[in-house]
Amino acid sequence: MSLFKARDWWSTILGEKEEFDQGCLCVADVDNSGSGQDKVIVGSYKGYLRIFNPHPVKPGDEVQPEDLLLEVQLQEPILQVEVGKFVSGTEGLHVAVLHCRKLCVYAVSGTQGNVEHGNQYQIKLMYEHNLQRTACNMTYGPFGGVKGRDLICIQSMDGMLMLFEQESYAFGRFLPGFLLPGPLAYSSRTDSFITVSSCQQVESYKYQVLAFATDADERQDTEQRKLSSGRRLAVDWVLNIGEQARDVCVVSFNQGVSSVFVLGERNFFCLKDNGQIRFMKKLDYSPSCFIPYCSVQEGTINTLIANHSKILNVYQDVTLKWATQLPCVPVSVKVANFQDLKGVIVTLSDDGHLQCSYLGTDPSFFQAPKVESREINYEEMNAEMRELQKIIREAAKTQDILPESEKQRDVTVTVEVSPDLDEESQAIDSEVKAGPVPSVAVKVTIQSRVTAQKPNLAVCVQAPLAVTCDQFIFDDLEPDSSETVVLSVFLRENCSPSELEGTCIVSYNIPTVNLCSFILGIPRVSQCNFNLPLKLVCFPAQPSKAANHKLTIDTNKPPISFVTIFPDFVEPSEGDQANALGFQFLTGSKTTLLASKTSQRYRIQSDQLEDLWLVTKELIHRLEMHFKKQNCKDFACTFSGSIPLQAYFELIDRHFELRLNAEKYQELLSERAVQFRAIERRLLTRFKDKTPAPLQHLDTLLEGTFREVIALADAAEENQANMFRAFANLKSATHLVIMLISLWQKLSTDQTAILEATLLPLAEDTQELGWEETVDAAVSYLLRTCLSKSSKEQALTVSSQLSMPKDTSRLKKNITLFCDRLAKGGRLSLSTDSATQQAAVKPGGCATIPESDLEERTIIPGSTAMFASHRQTTKQKTKP
Repeated sequence: MSLFKARDWWSTILGEKEEFDQGCLCVADVDNSGSGQDKVIVGSYKGYLRIFNPHPVKPGDEVQPEDLLLEVQLQEPILQVEVGKFVSGTEGLHVAVLHCRKLCVYAVSGTQGNVEHGNQYQIKLMYEHNLQRTACNMTYGPFGGVKGRDLICIQSMDGMLMLFEQESYAFGRFLPGFLLPGPLAYSSRTDSFITVSSCQQVESYKYQVLAFATDADERQDTEQRKLSSGRRLAVDWVLNIGEQARDVCVVSFNQGVSSVFVLGERNFFCLKDNGQIRFMKKLDYSPSCFIPYCSVQEGTINTLIANHSKILNVYQDVTLKWATQLPCVPVSVKVANFQDLKGVIVTLSDDGHLQCSYLGTDPSFFQAPKVESREINYEEMNAEMRELQKIIREAAKTQDILPESEKQRDVTVTVEVSPDLDEESQAIDSEVKAGPVPSVAVKVTIQSRVTAQKPNLAVCVQAPLAVTCDQFIFDDLEPDSSETVVLSVFLRENCSPSELEGTCIVSYNIPTVNLCSFILGIPRVSQCNFNLPLKLVCFPAQPSKAANHKLTIDTNKPPISFVTIFPDFVEPSEGDQANALGFQFLTGSKTTLLASKTSQRYRIQSDQLEDLWLVTKELIHRLEMHFKKQNCKDFACTFSGSIPLQAYFELIDRHFELRLNAEKYQELLSERAVQFRAIERRLLTRFKDKTPAPLQHLDTLLEGTFREVIALADAAEENQANMFRAFANLKSATHLVIMLISLWQKLSTDQTAILEATLLPLAEDTQELGWEETVDAAVSYLLRTCLSKSSKEQALTVSSQLSMPKDTSRLKKNITLFCDRLAKGGRLSLSTDSATQQAAVKPGGCATIPESDLEERTIIPGSTAMFASHRQTTKQKTKP
């Protein structure tokens, strides 16, 4: 049996769906039996008061009914239970029960039974106090040095201390500077109350000061308070601990030492009577409750501290002596004595798991049998060793470094996208104004081969797309089980997306057990990508003849009818004669797709450059899939036109202009905010003066500044939305330029990946790190490495610190020069060897461009950059 698990001596589950908190547990000889054996008193928020007399049970046996001495349901929720000498005329123990608006004191008595049913226990109400204020917690003790009886102090939710001298109400006092109630304790050595205020300070108030302070009822009347002869409530000492406190406890196990223990959110404090820190322990976990108890070593105090990781730590002052695992997270912990067994740990969880446990192990009576002695055969041992070394060498030769479970995933994720749109759209909070916004259903299935703990599914799509629910949390998956969820994807923002792709990611833990018997988990992640249909963002429309932007894609195969490759956009009744197809985007312009009747070409045209991207990508993808099904392996697409750099540069300028506007709005907002705070300070100074001076229109200036701040904030928010749409359009156009360059130069997969990393380095655009400076640095690096023409260019250094440029002229010049170098025969590579790169020029490359022309070339607004293809040096006009 593990040493690091709390041994269950007695346990039970209280009620059904009941809630418990820190003050709901108490341990004492409440029935005054005189045997010194403690009873466990538990109260719940449902009003149940239970008293237990635990007896040891064998493992696997249930709790005996006679262990429950008493169970009664009171009328109100129970906030706290305490046992003390609360009734005058007797020194017997009674139980005090604190409700929200009532304090009740009961006597618990037992009657010896004459039959086998056992003893009978009952409670009798001795007295009660109806509270005028809502109670929070209470403490008790011999206030004022009285002997033979305990007085009760109740703290209300609004900061009033109500003191009761047993059956009578004594007085009430308000704590100064009160905001929220904190834990409360009483120190008999100093006759003071100790609490932790909302200012994160430990405060001590003398009982004598409370008794002679101004009465709480007089606080309500200002004039009467001024005329009152009582003293103002003053604090005895204050200690700032810098965090909120979970609990406060005062202990004095002998006459020489009295300590105040404060359990914070991240620290554990031990204070002297005067508020000085005796010692402090920084905790590396989140504590839930604690209890100090007497130590066997003189001058030290042991403390039990439980945390939210189900671990109970035993400290001797600041030294950790033991750590043990509990079955649940306790909200209260006590130390009790049961049947000559001292030091039993009693814990109570918030859902009613009551347990009595002890530390250590049970003795084992098993004795290992004696092993028969035999002579060692060294030859057999050497043969076995050689066989094992052979197996080790064979295993070391394999280069498979992945674990066996990675070859066949423990948890697999499959995604099925519905081929049809939802009949009833699931779009929520969509900003698209062009009619109803469609949605498409996505079915995600998680299959597990092993036990998967706490699987968490995250569905990610690129904005402006959105999902109806992007996070799913499941219960633990058993082996060979599965979970299925269905969600919908739709267009939320008022712009077209640059990618119709999504990702499903599942994070989970594979359980394992370590040597200390703590159950741990190995974190694992599985993911799956999926593609969304084009009709999610556009719908069929009439083709348009005129357009501002046109692209022509050449193929090496005869043109395919749109009925075959676009069956979801073309009616079958149109037959094979359909050579023109229109796409109307929900948030953009109309895009037209034309197929040539006499040549092997396709033309894509639109009024917006960014709207060409998705249609062009979908066309090439569907053509590749069509010829792949026909086992045609030599299909290829090329582009021989001009790269539309001028229109692309206009999108760059638009995005950069919005970034500049964002900086201006931020500066103006900062200035107006400084002005607004300065006017506020002036007004507050005027209002605080005993003889206030005229405002001199400061209120009017404050209102005008406030309106300017609100207007600037609205303008900045609108500019942010416009910048998001501009960046989405810029990404779409960048994807289009990357595709055209790769088709134009017939780039390989690795070279295309370098090109994508160069022109699309960011998934999101921010003011701290923008697209322009990042792309400029990447393009400049390629120009002086793999695309360099001289040693001078390789010697140039680029600043390692990226900052927002003043304009985009340098970026546009570098992109133009970048395309020039590719047209000249340069190849993209991460290698910096220029000679090797230039020797790898394809046969039939472009005509040599003088170096002087490249360095002196500038961009002329209104012009379109023209580059010759590998096969021709003149521009030809062709009709589709």
